[in-house]
Amino acid sequence: MNESPSSYLRATADAYDAMAVVYADFARDSLGALPLDRAMLAAFADLVRTRSTGPVAELGCGPGYLTAHLRGLGLDAFGIDLSPVMIGLAREAYPDLRFEVGSMDALDLADGELAGIVSWYSVIHTPPKELPPYFTEFRRALPPGGVLLFAFFEAGDGPVEAFDHKVTTAYRWPIDELAGLARDAGFVEIGRMLREPLEGERFRRGHLLMRAEHHAIGRSPS
Repeated sequence: MNESPSSYLRATADAYDAMAVVYADFARDSLGALPLDRAMLAAFADLVRTRSTGPVAELGCGPGYLTAHLRGLGLDAFGIDLSPVMIGLAREAYPDLRFEVGSMDALDLADGELAGIVSWYSVIHTPPKELPPYFTEFRRALPPGGVLLFAFFEAGDGPVEAFDHKVTTAYRWPIDELAGLARDAGFVEIGRMLREPLEGERFRRGHLLMRAEHHAIGRSPS
């Protein structure tokens, strides 16, 4: 039986709440050893600055280290995460930044409110059939020209594949399939980066840098 959206979101939040302190310690300095990843973040920041003004949201921000990195790149960045414990750790570590509890599939944001979105391994736990609405919501929150950076575990030429992530079940995606989902939601690809796993990593990493193209359909009033 397929999980309902509320059940897998609740299970993911509970799993990260339980692992929050350990995860925060592991992730805090992780960007220091990842020059290619930092280069993608820098390219994202450059594109945002040249295309539009406005805030940038890191969706699935966890303990906030990457939101702080984006602020260091000169962006008006804030973070949203499903896990209340993660948000508490982020607020404690970076008290000058804004962090909110929220779900990426139903953002408490107006249409076109953001200049950019970073989704950094943040939808990896989403069941494949549930993923397309996330891209639709990302597109809704961006104006035409807004920038999306999407990082994930890459599956090569194979199909979407579940694996035993240390927190809870996650999925690897072929990069072309993900790019197609984004295109269907109204994004145009700017560039992509694949890097091989480093020591201690199991899988290749994928990164898609995309631009919002045509006008998105706004959320229906409730």
